[in-house]
Amino acid sequence: MGWFSRKKGPESPPVSSGPSLELPSEEDVSDEGGVLEPGATRIGPDEEARIARAVRELEAEGVDLDDLTSIGAGYDAAFQAWVAGNRKGDHAAVVERYAMGVGEHLDRHTDLDWKIVTDVFGTDLAVAGGFRHDFVVVPTNLVGGRWMRGDTGWVPEVVGHIVRRRER
Repeated sequence: MGWFSRKKGPESPPVSSGPSLELPSEEDVSDEGGVLEPGATRIGPDEEARIARAVRELEAEGVDLDDLTSIGAGYDAAFQAWVAGNRKGDHAAVVERYAMGVGEHLDRHTDLDWKIVTDVFGTDLAVAGGFRHDFVVVPTNLVGGRWMRGDTGWVPEVVGHIVRRRER
């Protein structure tokens, strides 16, 4: 029976609460007020090579990594080309390339630095800054999420906002 219904009828079956969520263990939670803190370490040769490869590929496409308008135009063109090709092709490589480009722009123009960041959600190549590296941007998540939604025209505004908030 509904909560506001005047009709009497059979009771609705109980609603399943879905799968139970696993909460972080005590080791994942700091002693200071229960704040989850990411850990950050320096990038190694593999990550440096990954970033350098993407930078070379973007520069070969004519993308200027110091110009958000150029990064955005390159991203938009790559997305539109993928759509025009019936969404076939290695979109993961395009997302990776532009994610590294966005991260490299943030590394060059903000106080954020390339790091390997581990938190309760996993370990990622990210740009991080702040005391205890508490400000983290995972470029593959940022670019990948926008790619999945089909967003274009977002790079200058979104990445520009981060740059304005985290200038050197």
